[in-house]
Amino acid sequence: MKQKTVYYCTSCGNETPQWMGRCPACGEWNTLKEHVEAPAKAARRAAPAEGGERRPKRLSQIVSGSEQRFFTGFGELDRVLGGGAVKGSLVLVGGAPGIGKSTLLLQICRELCKEQKVLYVSGEESESQLKMRAERLGVSSETLLVYGETEMEEILRAAKETEPDILIVDSIQTMYAADNTTSPGGISQVKDCTMALLQLSKQTGITVFVVGHVNKEGSIAGPKVLEHMVDCVLYFEGERNGPYRLLRAAKNRFGSTNEIGVFEMADHGLREIPNPSEVLLAGRPKGAAGTCVACAMEGSRPVLAEVQALVTRSFLNQPRRTTDGFDYNRAALLAAVLEKRGGLRLSDCDLFLNVIGGLRIDEPGSDLPVAIAIASSFRDLPVADDLTAIGELGLTGETRAVSNLELRLAEVARLGFTKCVIPRHGTEKLSAPKGLQLLRVRNLREAVEIALGQGSGI
Repeated sequence: MKQKTVYYCTSCGNETPQWMGRCPACGEWNTLKEHVEAPAKAARRAAPAEGGERRPKRLSQIVSGSEQRFFTGFGELDRVLGGGAVKGSLVLVGGAPGIGKSTLLLQICRELCKEQKVLYVSGEESESQLKMRAERLGVSSETLLVYGETEMEEILRAAKETEPDILIVDSIQTMYAADNTTSPGGISQVKDCTMALLQLSKQTGITVFVVGHVNKEGSIAGPKVLEHMVDCVLYFEGERNGPYRLLRAAKNRFGSTNEIGVFEMADHGLREIPNPSEVLLAGRPKGAAGTCVACAMEGSRPVLAEVQALVTRSFLNQPRRTTDGFDYNRAALLAAVLEKRGGLRLSDCDLFLNVIGGLRIDEPGSDLPVAIAIASSFRDLPVADDLTAIGELGLTGETRAVSNLELRLAEVARLGFTKCVIPRHGTEKLSAPKGLQLLRVRNLREAVEIALGQGSGI
């Protein structure tokens, strides 16, 4: 039988019959890779499902089942999953190598094994290496089964024999299907192995956690392809040399995709950070120009983070604009509004913007504190240590109210701030928490003058 040649996009997983310089689905350049599919895949795809022939049903005939959730032992992970892991779901935990994915999954076994049986399949470490890491993390249980295997058929056989409640596969890039002639880690191998795990979870009710690696160049397409197949996609973010890790849901069929979990990498594994605002503000300099505190909503949780800006005179024809943790285009827009509406000449200055702690802020409510931080650095005037700002900025320099303002103000007051700059429009009936003074402003110029101690709020 003639083999079929297709081209997969390593960025989004789109399949095309011929090579193109640019992917027609995601628009990325030079991401299409050639792959020769095995003829046996068509027969396997056409095989009937177990239990006989299946027929379409009326929607009224289908019995709806409730989501059966269980706690993982990590409150931050349960928050990101939407209140706990769902029985029979397939969860992908992705991230760069060495970020802490395997550590997190091995640590949750400590709590899960108290009432459930866990099968941990490791394709990267030997069974003895996994035990050494488990001893370092303090994980020990008779209901934790360890299996060093990379062939998917053997893993499915072991799952049927041991009948675990939870299956952990680390990692999907090391697994391979025997009837697929491509090398492990290839796009077709990842898809075939993930489909087998998906069928296992749906047919038996086993909750499956899958680890997916992303290399530094971002050329491995595994996690991108998996996003369309799994129920939840969780990404571990953060600097490998930094202590903090952010767990973010990119896809969740059973909950919100805006929640984040914060962890700290310690000597004995990951430690939860139930109050990330205090951690992100720790070590904040006092009386320094170019810094302001922003309050961003991460799902249902308000998180305070320090925004730092550095504005210096540029000796280049094209001044530099560098951002870390904030959208580059949004920073350029705010710089243009500050120059046009705020009277700050930033066109001949280099601008560097950073969000402390590895947090990424991408919501409109952070416009006002970022603009204040830039103005503070430009004028070399510090913002009061007990002042923060919340609000969106328009192109005409006007301030606009944002959502969940009461929750944000409650978090600001809880952490000891006594002043908060907010938009005037839409907040006339809003009452301030005890000990917090609201400084209402109409536009950017008023906000900058008040934050730098040269004006008074309304």
